[in-house]
Amino acid sequence: MHARSGFLIAGLLLLPAALLAADGGAAVPTVKIEPQLRARSHASEATIEAVRQATVAAQVQGRVLEARADAGARVRQGDVLMRIDTREADQAVAAAAANVAAAQARLVDARAALERTRSLRARNFVSAATLDQAQAAFDAARAQHAAAEAGRAQADASRGFATVTSPLTGVVAQRLTEPGEMAQPGRPLMLIYEPGALRAVADVPQQQLASLGRGALQAKVEFPESGRWLDAASVTVLPAADPRTHTARVRVVLPADAAGVVPGMAARVHFVVGSAPRLTVPAAAVLRRGEVTGVYVADGKGGFSLRQLRVGSTLDDASVEVLAGLSGGETIALDPVRAGLVRRKP
Repeated sequence: MHARSGFLIAGLLLLPAALLAADGGAAVPTVKIEPQLRARSHASEATIEAVRQATVAAQVQGRVLEARADAGARVRQGDVLMRIDTREADQAVAAAAANVAAAQARLVDARAALERTRSLRARNFVSAATLDQAQAAFDAARAQHAAAEAGRAQADASRGFATVTSPLTGVVAQRLTEPGEMAQPGRPLMLIYEPGALRAVADVPQQQLASLGRGALQAKVEFPESGRWLDAASVTVLPAADPRTHTARVRVVLPADAAGVVPGMAARVHFVVGSAPRLTVPAAAVLRRGEVTGVYVADGKGGFSLRQLRVGSTLDDASVEVLAGLSGGETIALDPVRAGLVRRKP
């Protein structure tokens, strides 16, 4: 089913007719509705996510000693987020240093043995095979020393990971570990995102992809709870479909001034697929009472009658699409409460 949204403001003609309410003779504002050429669109449910976000994970094992940032805090790249107990890492560094010392001693012994064997071989006191064995022992000792040095460097780097820093400048979305808990390599500690770069991610059924076209796509993002609409900065259709749901993921980048929008919010993306004449009424003119939705229509005799409607979606200009119940050229009241008083006037 196609959900539609419009980007053109309907040309609504306010009538100066003096239709009076029963409360002291104040005029009821009215509007004459006419079909307008408006955009057609597909609507897809979406979720807001950050274009740039990072899950900061532990790279060393140890108890969390301090957490310097909490959810909602603004951090800069390189800021210290957490400190992890380094005692275990310190022991690993000490063990690596001991391995280096042992490997160095073996290397010195193997070098001396090789030099003695070369001297003896020069005087034909030992065989060539003995010299080869001494050379092989020296090469092995040198390789073991290099491995020990690499292990010490790795232990030093791991100890540095005990101070967890922010990989980007942004806002802490979640803190996933509290002081006193154990950190394990790979365990998430914090989630950070850049608030100035957000996008809506929607999964569009494959049968709708053809109607979206191959050119530059246009879209608007609606936040149903607040009635807010934002123009998409760009639209990207990922070149692969999910084999289980047969949907393609579409990324709709929001403008940089999307204040109040945070990752995880629900949204609705309207992809423009053409235009067609549509009949709309201002949302403020619609009366909703339980399951009844309608407007007050002027009867031409100074009063109004309630007309039940079948309506569609609310559009970006705070108007509601009328699917059935009204025709072009009819006049409706913009204030349904005052129009109701006129209707009940004896």
